[in-house]
Amino acid sequence: MKRRNFIGAVAGTTVVAGLGNATRAGESATSNPPVMELRVALTTQAFDRLADFYRVGLGMEPSQAWPADQGRALVLDMGRATLEVFDEKQAQTVDQIEVEKRVSGQIRFALRVPDLDAAMKRLVARGATVVHGSVVAPWGDKMVRFQDPDGMQITLYQARGQS
Repeated sequence: MKRRNFIGAVAGTTVVAGLGNATRAGESATSNPPVMELRVALTTQAFDRLADFYRVGLGMEPSQAWPADQGRALVLDMGRATLEVFDEKQAQTVDQIEVEKRVSGQIRFALRVPDLDAAMKRLVARGATVVHGSVVAPWGDKMVRFQDPDGMQITLYQARGQS
């Protein structure tokens, strides 16, 4: 069962039904989407360490590197992006499933990877702190929670049936 279907089933209603006007903007935005790309910018005092963590730890090649004369920057293409907006109760539900208690901050990355075990080993070797070991969510995805070297919480997950 997919995550959103699971949560909707638990709530006893469909997910969209509880959103009211929050879904209106997306109803007609198919051919000309209002947002073309989501970029998240992480600022760090330890650029090399964090760049290595994400680049090597996730096995990604840089799509852009900006010149150092104005400060260092590295752009990593992380595939398709979505923005999830949670209320406190939903954040508690997700943390309870993944970590068994409320621990994440206002922002947490959730990254789908093709091989969870390999990604876990690479990230731990690059300085990740395991917040909670591997669990299988009620919708079937296998996941683990980490903190990056600067403390950002990251959920890595492998979709059910993905090998």
